[in-house]
Amino acid sequence: MFLRCTTRKKNGKEHRYWSVVENKRCAGHKISQRHVLYLGELDEQQYLNWETTLKISSPAQGPESTQATPNTPELFPAAQPSVGADGKNPVRFDLSQIQLRRPRQWGACWLFCHFYQELGLDRFWAERLPPSRKGTRWDLIVQTLCAYRLIAPGSEWRLHRHWFEHSAMGYLLGEDFSLVELHRLYECHDLILEHKPALFDHLVQRWKDLFNAKFDVLLYDLTSTYFESEPPFPPEDKRKFGYSRDKRPDCVQVVIALIVTPEGFPLGYEVMAGNTSDKTTLKGSLEKIEKQYGKAQRIWVMDRGIPTEESLAQMRQSDPPVLYLVGTPRGRLSRLEAKLVELPWQKAREGVEVKMLEDKSELYVLAKSVDRVNKERAMRRRQLKGLWRRLKELEKMELKRDALLLKLGAARQQSPSAWRLVKIQLPKENKKFAFSLRKDRLKAARRREGRYLLRSNMVGKTAEQAWEFYLQLVEVEEAFKHLKGGSGGATDFSPEDGADRGSHLHRLYGVLCACEFGLAIEGAGPGADDAICVGEIWGDANDRRAYPDQRPARVDLESLYPTGS
Repeated sequence: MFLRCTTRKKNGKEHRYWSVVENKRCAGHKISQRHVLYLGELDEQQYLNWETTLKISSPAQGPESTQATPNTPELFPAAQPSVGADGKNPVRFDLSQIQLRRPRQWGACWLFCHFYQELGLDRFWAERLPPSRKGTRWDLIVQTLCAYRLIAPGSEWRLHRHWFEHSAMGYLLGEDFSLVELHRLYECHDLILEHKPALFDHLVQRWKDLFNAKFDVLLYDLTSTYFESEPPFPPEDKRKFGYSRDKRPDCVQVVIALIVTPEGFPLGYEVMAGNTSDKTTLKGSLEKIEKQYGKAQRIWVMDRGIPTEESLAQMRQSDPPVLYLVGTPRGRLSRLEAKLVELPWQKAREGVEVKMLEDKSELYVLAKSVDRVNKERAMRRRQLKGLWRRLKELEKMELKRDALLLKLGAARQQSPSAWRLVKIQLPKENKKFAFSLRKDRLKAARRREGRYLLRSNMVGKTAEQAWEFYLQLVEVEEAFKHLKGGSGGATDFSPEDGADRGSHLHRLYGVLCACEFGLAIEGAGPGADDAICVGEIWGDANDRRAYPDQRPARVDLESLYPTGS
């Protein structure tokens, strides 16, 4: 290994950045350099500080020697050593012999511990989780679990096997490897679950003090996560078959409900059975928030599939009224289209126009986004061109009716949106297979592309406020997608795309308690660990394989060598 300097000129100033690299021999007698550790910038002043700090003394020569001869180590051989004039004996480091052993991820762990103390979570858990009779520090285990889920989320097995040894949490907490004994990590989840309401009460108060956070607007959304495990399960197990947002109806799942503020502060969450219907979750969430935080005139922003007409009526009739803003199915747009056509467009923000219609005690907001119009039209054109190309291919084929129907069904499955815009004529007697474009439906589709109808009882709110609330719900949905590794969970109501909508995720992940899954994770098979953080180094080439004690136990196996009775 050796030090490599990279020079960069910025704003007329030269910056030098240092890294530790090593040479790796490759095929064909080639040598490739692997980046091991980034040391950062070392300017001239820092270089002088290093020289002053790294002064060492050689051991005394003989019993009569009482004073050591100072030696100044030259950290970088390329630098000019100061020899002879001051009588010092400079010592050079042979960088080719330097070895980097057991590096640690320090900065992220230190910063997490600082935020953890600012939130008062160290005192909170120390009061509720005292050391056990054997000296187990449960409060420090909770802190390690939170740091792991925020910095490099993965399984408890990976925390025990790899991450703790490659992080500085042991040094920062003053604990050794016994802190992350595997059974203690799992047992800790059971201990903290009973303190869940008190935890959110504490966090809400700290957020008010630190960030002046307000909780008059709440975003409510649902997602699901599946398990590749086989039933049957115990009756109290939450893993059930249900509607899968991940397109995995063959797997059992659990449903996760999250209540969060527009700034990204979670106010509550629940893990429910996988067969829970979205429409049955809202009433319990409203009662839970009201019981824990008291009655207030809050604004609930939700997806269109969550509330029912009955629940919306109850929210309007409550005292004080519970305000809401929900997405509305496009079927309702057909009933209100005649009234909305007469209203003028209002500019809500750059590229977004809205129309507001008051109907009885509710307010309907029709929003049109230029970016979303362009995106939906591009998607529709792509699907329609692909379907049209496939229909022309089928037209040239000499197929029997049954074979043609199978191929048309496959084409419809690939292009479901474009299929509604095409009229198909099946072969009958003297008529051949033919197809044509439904221009009336195409015209109606163009008229509705990029338009979304929102429904609310906030009669006094402006169009800008309603649109901003709706965009914040989109960010929660994107956070769910990132939380699940970008797989599934996406709904079709997103009005606009952003470069990075996952900012809420990093505020949520370290707070949500994995213990809520309870029996849902018991007996689950091994899975691929998440990617390690930048700068981490695997200590074993087989670190990603499933070890024997990580694999599910196999039963009903005959012994290799029969034993005598």
